[in-house]
Amino acid sequence: MASKGAGMAFSRKSYGLTSDAEKSRVTGIVHEKLLDDYLHRIFSSTGRAPMAATSRKLLNFQNLPEHLDQLLHVDEEAEEEEESQGQVEGRLGPSTVVLDHTGGFEGLLLVDDDLLGVIGHSNFGTIRSTTCVYKGKWVYEVLISSQGLMQIGWCTINCRFNQEEGVGDTHNSYAYDGNRVRKWNVTTTNYGKAWAAGDIVSCLIDLDEGTLSFCLHILLSTPSDPPFCSRNGVSLGTAFENLSRGLGMAYFPAISLSFKESVAFNFGSRPLRYPVVGYRPLQDPPSADLVRAQELLGCFQAVLSVELDPVQGRLVEKESSEWQLQGQPTVLLTLAHIFHRFAPLLDYEVQDCLKQLMMSLLRLYRFSPIVPDLALQIRYLRLTIAILSHEKSRKFLLSHVLYPLLATRQARHGVPSGVSRSQGGWCASAQGSPRRLRKTRATHCPLGGRNKYRGCQALSLAVPPSSVPVTSLHRALAWKWACFDVLRSVVFFYIKSPLRVEEAGLQELIPTTWWPHRSSREGKESKEVKDETSEERLRRRAYERGCQRLKKRIEVVEELQVQILKLLLNNQDDNGGEASRYIFLTKFRKFLQENASSRGNMPMLCPPEYMVCFLHRLISALRYYWDEYKASNPRATFSEEAYIPPQVFYNGKVDYFDLQRLGGLLSHLRKTLKDDLASKANILIDPLELQAATMDDLDEDEEPAPAAAQRPMQALAMGGALPLPRPSWLSSPTLGRANRFLSTAAVSLMTPRRPLSTSEKVKVRTLSAEQRTREDIEGSQWNEGLLVGRPPEEPEQPLTENSLLEVLDGAIMMYNLSVHQQLGKMVGVSDDVNEYAMALRDTEDKLRRCPKRRKDILAELTKSQKVFSEKLDHLSRRLAWVHATVYSQEKMQDIYWLLRVCLRTIEHGDRTGPLFAFMPEFYLSVAINSYSALKNYFGPVHSMEELPGYEETLTRLAAILAKHFADTRIVGTDIRDSLMQALASYVCYPNSLRAVERIPEEQRIAMVRSLLAPYEQRPWAQTNWILVRLWRGCGFGYRYTRLPHLLKTKPEDANLPSLQKPCPSTLLQQHMADLLREGPDVAPSFLNSVLNQLNWAFSEFIGMIQEIQQAAERLERNFVDSRQLKVCATCFDLSVSLLRVLEMTITLVPEIFLDWAQPTSEMLLRRLAQLLNQVLNRVTAERNLFDRVVTLRLPGLESVDHYPILVAVTGILVRLLVHGPASGTERATSVLLADPCFQLRSICYLLGQPEPPTPGTALPAPDQKRFSLQSYTDYISVEELAQVEQMLAHLTSASAQAAAASLPTSEEDLCPICYAHPISAVFQPCGHKSCKACINQHLMNNKDCFFCKATIVSVEDWDKAASASATSSAA
Repeated sequence: MASKGAGMAFSRKSYGLTSDAEKSRVTGIVHEKLLDDYLHRIFSSTGRAPMAATSRKLLNFQNLPEHLDQLLHVDEEAEEEEESQGQVEGRLGPSTVVLDHTGGFEGLLLVDDDLLGVIGHSNFGTIRSTTCVYKGKWVYEVLISSQGLMQIGWCTINCRFNQEEGVGDTHNSYAYDGNRVRKWNVTTTNYGKAWAAGDIVSCLIDLDEGTLSFCLHILLSTPSDPPFCSRNGVSLGTAFENLSRGLGMAYFPAISLSFKESVAFNFGSRPLRYPVVGYRPLQDPPSADLVRAQELLGCFQAVLSVELDPVQGRLVEKESSEWQLQGQPTVLLTLAHIFHRFAPLLDYEVQDCLKQLMMSLLRLYRFSPIVPDLALQIRYLRLTIAILSHEKSRKFLLSHVLYPLLATRQARHGVPSGVSRSQGGWCASAQGSPRRLRKTRATHCPLGGRNKYRGCQALSLAVPPSSVPVTSLHRALAWKWACFDVLRSVVFFYIKSPLRVEEAGLQELIPTTWWPHRSSREGKESKEVKDETSEERLRRRAYERGCQRLKKRIEVVEELQVQILKLLLNNQDDNGGEASRYIFLTKFRKFLQENASSRGNMPMLCPPEYMVCFLHRLISALRYYWDEYKASNPRATFSEEAYIPPQVFYNGKVDYFDLQRLGGLLSHLRKTLKDDLASKANILIDPLELQAATMDDLDEDEEPAPAAAQRPMQALAMGGALPLPRPSWLSSPTLGRANRFLSTAAVSLMTPRRPLSTSEKVKVRTLSAEQRTREDIEGSQWNEGLLVGRPPEEPEQPLTENSLLEVLDGAIMMYNLSVHQQLGKMVGVSDDVNEYAMALRDTEDKLRRCPKRRKDILAELTKSQKVFSEKLDHLSRRLAWVHATVYSQEKMQDIYWLLRVCLRTIEHGDRTGPLFAFMPEFYLSVAINSYSALKNYFGPVHSMEELPGYEETLTRLAAILAKHFADTRIVGTDIRDSLMQALASYVCYPNSLRAVERIPEEQRIAMVRSLLAPYEQRPWAQTNWILVRLWRGCGFGYRYTRLPHLLKTKPEDANLPSLQKPCPSTLLQQHMADLLREGPDVAPSFLNSVLNQLNWAFSEFIGMIQEIQQAAERLERNFVDSRQLKVCATCFDLSVSLLRVLEMTITLVPEIFLDWAQPTSEMLLRRLAQLLNQVLNRVTAERNLFDRVVTLRLPGLESVDHYPILVAVTGILVRLLVHGPASGTERATSVLLADPCFQLRSICYLLGQPEPPTPGTALPAPDQKRFSLQSYTDYISVEELAQVEQMLAHLTSASAQAAAASLPTSEEDLCPICYAHPISAVFQPCGHKSCKACINQHLMNNKDCFFCKATIVSVEDWDKAASASATSSAA
């Protein structure tokens, strides 16, 4: 065997080496000479013949870029001439023609960021362009976005306009009005045709002949044409002749438009849609770029007509239509060089095609009819998904088309990035509102048609968007108001309700209708099942099946909408730029800011019905990515356990605009809690930040130009001079006083490059939302990003990606902005069904009872029955749509998930101690409102009790309400009132009240302690209401739901918390009793405040009914203010509730009043007796003021009646005089009888007796015309009536005994303060005297003597006889 390498023959083929011909045949690589011929053939100048092979330079791919530079070179002087201003004969002004928003306008207008679109925001605003013409033939186009009142035409610089007179209403101004089909020049005559939204008007002026004319290009839609198909129009003829010309006469394009009308101009920055032969656009096309584009198109055409034959080594001419790309490297490299040079020239056009396509889909989805299978909506959503699935297209559209999500508000003037002074002035960048668009097919470039840029169309169709680098644009198309407010991609997440049932095919989907017999929303803790007939059961089941069919069709659309949001929330597409999720986050934050801010003129908010759908889709996509992250990161949490970590609220990474924090303004919190931030979160506040925040509040009305430049908002064109910008060092990144408070103090932590020790602090600085990077949000190795500043109470393991936390935070904010209100609004459909169902049942009942002989009445009732039935059929099908789109089980679970997220967030924030004050108020608001929505709005189809963890959630919410309604860290009045009202409503229902009883005992005791705080120190009405609800059902005659004298409860009123069945809490009552016994000061301070408020409320009530009675007795016709009646009724209700609290206190802790060993018991008992006697005397007097007002039965005073206040007083008296111990009863009786206001007749009034009965005789039967507790046997038990009779007998006997034992008292021995009781106390050291009741009451608020103002050291008992004997013995 031969050794290795010996005698072996190595062929070319064995080493993969081939001949040149074989190599060319296999790989397509050509030799040097053929490549040179090919490149010279392709890249020869279109205006010159090819050079001879001997005289030309050898060309290859290495030196091809240099050759292309020479080929595409354009004379610099020609470029400068193109960019120069005023060099075109017959035209004056900048070469870039835009609307003059700096001075050429009148009224209030919104101008787009490209300075070509305008929206009227005043009665009749006017604006002109920056360029005028004085010679030649010129034309510009106007896209009509709304078909309202507008006058479009030309004017001179000397024309003066106002809110009543616009273009065409003055000399030397001429206009066409397609709304009224007239032309205007001081006077008006009929002219032209009516325009509509989507039409294009060409405005032509011939200054050589002195004529002016218009062309209207109508937007048509016929059964044979695709929707919104644009057809060329015709000239409307010459409108005006003999225009003024000569020295000083130059004409500007101009428009006047009324409120909310909108148009978009095209002066030539884009090819005219309908060019007119002989007329020149005001703005010249980019000639240098056109020359380059023509050269490159020639090169591209050459590639199509030449084929390489590497085997023969020659070029073969072929027809371009037969050309096919076969993967030859030489051809591919050649095309790459062409596209590399051509792509920047086509960047605007390809992007514009993409934007136009997306705007078309937005508009078609918005306006397409609702067909039974929702096929149109599904088709447009699938097309949108196909477009957004392409990474570069998605990022471009997200940045420039989809990002605004809604209309933006006006902004003050500022210098934006990307808009230069040459564009006609400074304008704050707008969140581009795309114009009312032309017809654009998926494969049709908007540059097509008869225009001189036809060459651009061919290549824009040949080059897919992926081959064009996406760069930022300085213009955005405007989609104006046509039939609705300006919207954006929120449209894609909305499923509009059909205007007519027939439109959506609901009659076919739901052939059988059904409606519930009564409302069963909040207020029905126990479900009342009514027996239904077999026919009703069949109808209900058929109706439910139809609802399920509808729901399944809607779910298909919803799933497609969720897919769109999943694409927008993708954070893995960060190749060559920022991931889609972070672009979305920046724009989403702007969306929230525009909806959250209440400052500015005429805000344009996203419609709430759009916000509801957007929120549900966003939650679905968010939870998908959250759980996906958990699958790959076991240490993370599931979305079911989601919450917002508390550091997000104080580390400044997320801007909350002008939304209030729990502890007040952010600047104030950063000053007062800076030590807590340093100790708990290792955060130091930069003193310069605090100083800037303080100085920024010196002027709240001005806004700096840099601030406006940072916000992509629309520019506001407003009459008058521009405000002077403030210095940049005194600027704030967001608008408004509250925003400046927040944003200037908002912080972003400087990225640390190494881990921080516990003793190190991080200084913070401000970053705007646009300046944040992915690292600022997600963090890096030594930076926690959004979660910097973690308090020690928070776990170290991550919850999820930080960006998802910010999306969740935004979703909660969205619910607070308008979703909750919209959920409540949609309940109106269910209310309408209930009302019509009740009317139908009443009509059917009348039909059954109507005599057969009354045919006229039967006919009317039958007609009414038919009307109600038809209306109910329509409403029941509409209700099915609402339940499927708004109140479905899945939507309910979304709201429930948000509720649980808020509860966890509040719990984690509470653990941070004082830093809890940084939390925005809306987290507590959403927790309260979302629970209310789940309880009120989703029934009767779905019940909150069916949700998982229902009992636990109720208990957690109860704990939050119980702890934070009196939390000193919460300073906002509104949120404190909301918490108090929520707790008051919470204790009205058995299930939620039991949840309050389940919270830990220390929290229950703390809650009751807060409820027993003195009323003078805080708003007390809601607190008193809570205590009353805890007692209701235990008091004397206090088991009613609605007052006996009122009508039967209406179904819509049955849901009110005040009309719920009594559900007292003995556990919380026991806590109250324990606390009142706890210390010597708790009970006196609480009861004195209750007595003070009772005295005030009842006195105010009596004063008001006096005014009402005087107004009713006047002869002249007069009306009592409804607000006064409401206040009067409120004072009465407060008096009753305060009396009930006193009844509860006496029942639970009677020794507070009856054990005189306690220092304050006698005083409290005397005060109580005094107030009870006053109430009894005012209410029970014969033909008194109270009786007269009650008999008037005025609207608003329905609750004012004898029963509620008298049974409350009776309950107190019975507890004191019947149920108390013997010694206590004796003391109470003596105090009551000793009060000078006591009248036994008032006690007799309770049982309908005018005078006290004779001792030993039976009570006579009550007079039916008089008030008597004996008449309310349904509300007062026999035992209670017996107790009242026992009390009356006791007081009758005691009164007689007291009268017999009493001795006459001289006037000198009476108290000089009240003149009702004998003198019984002397003051030391001054020696003045009074009764004990007066001095004790006086000393509650003042320690000075009532007479001489000397400081009272002590009060001693005084007895006249003892004093006299002491004086005589001393003598």
